[in-house]
Amino acid sequence: MILKRFIWCIFLFLMVLACNRFDGPSKPENLIPKEKMVSILIDSKLLTVGNTTTKGVMRDSNVDMTTYIYKKHKIDSLQFALSNSYYAFHVDEYEEIYTLILDSLERLEIELKDLQAQEWKEQTKREEDSLKLIAKEKDSLKLMRKLKDSLGLEVVANLDSLKMILSDIKDQKNESLITPVFDTIDQQH
Repeated sequence: MILKRFIWCIFLFLMVLACNRFDGPSKPENLIPKEKMVSILIDSKLLTVGNTTTKGVMRDSNVDMTTYIYKKHKIDSLQFALSNSYYAFHVDEYEEIYTLILDSLERLEIELKDLQAQEWKEQTKREEDSLKLIAKEKDSLKLMRKLKDSLGLEVVANLDSLKMILSDIKDQKNESLITPVFDTIDQQH
């Protein structure tokens, strides 16, 4: 009976000792604040879901994405790992962080959609302006045709004869020009 009590006492002691280990990781000395952790996780999320062009540019520039995030936020991988494990164990705090991340990403998505809508409006405006300009040019061509038709064939004939006179004058000028004479030297002397 004493042996059974002793085994139960050891068992209870081990249980208490085992449960005591589940306090989680201790708070690191250089724990990343929640706001900064949100920024770090947002940046890492944006880089991992970036399109292939962005990833290609970073790869071509010899930029490692994780190293880039560490340098940008002035942290190291150990500090991030310790902070992340601390927050992951304390689920309430990690949930707050992820709620902030989701809110920030939703705001970024709204801003992106607004920018795309504004860009689309500007593109549509430019296309509309181009079409108006083309319509004005068409109207001016129609006006010129009407003007030409209203002046009649006599004016057109006079214009044609004037063009012929001008071309004759140009031809006469070209004929009166002296063509230069070049001396050629034989180089076989």
